[in-house]
Amino acid sequence: MSGAPSAGQQNGSKSDVTDYIGYMDATDGRPTGQQMSMRDGRTWWFDSGSLSIDFAYTGAMDGPGSETLHAASDLAAWLIGRFPEVADGTSERDLIDARALRGSLARAAIARSRGTEIHSDDVDVINLFAATPDIAPSLLGGTRQAGRSRAKASQALSVMAREAIELFAANPTDRIRQCAADDCELVFYDESRSNNRRWCSMQRCGNRAKVRAHRERTASDSAG
Repeated sequence: MSGAPSAGQQNGSKSDVTDYIGYMDATDGRPTGQQMSMRDGRTWWFDSGSLSIDFAYTGAMDGPGSETLHAASDLAAWLIGRFPEVADGTSERDLIDARALRGSLARAAIARSRGTEIHSDDVDVINLFAATPDIAPSLLGGTRQAGRSRAKASQALSVMAREAIELFAANPTDRIRQCAADDCELVFYDESRSNNRRWCSMQRCGNRAKVRAHRERTASDSAG
């Protein structure tokens, strides 16, 4: 499996990766996707289609040495890239809470991708974070400030927990899946209307599969 994403990097977009058209926008229009680092130092863009699964790939789904949230400042950078409302000053307590939620999100996503039940402890953690205040939506263009203009890290965590509940409850197995490549275990949410996404990324596993198929056809034609 690939290495972990570089925290806080927003150097691509959904259009950089795939032509899939959104089927259910659980992200509420917020950007998804991040740079992933290979063990040899190369980077590539991976869009999981979900804020909560993206967050899981900051260290909880890729084994030892994949951690990118080393300090509260790393968490702040990652969150602000998706939640501009989040103010600076993320605390160590926020980091501890974020890692706890992240672990449960990772295990839940893997379970759903394999068609198995989510462990009750992880259900409890996700539900707990979802029950806390999230970031309220707002309409631009008004002349008065309604509520807080800035949000806390805990509110962003709540948004991701609520998104996870929407995804895991509404799409138990058919849209949360692993990459079809034999040597890749990356998990994503298929947001395409046709529900036919196969690869973690066309620029990575998708292209490799195309090259392999082309070589096999060429070899078959030569043999014939």
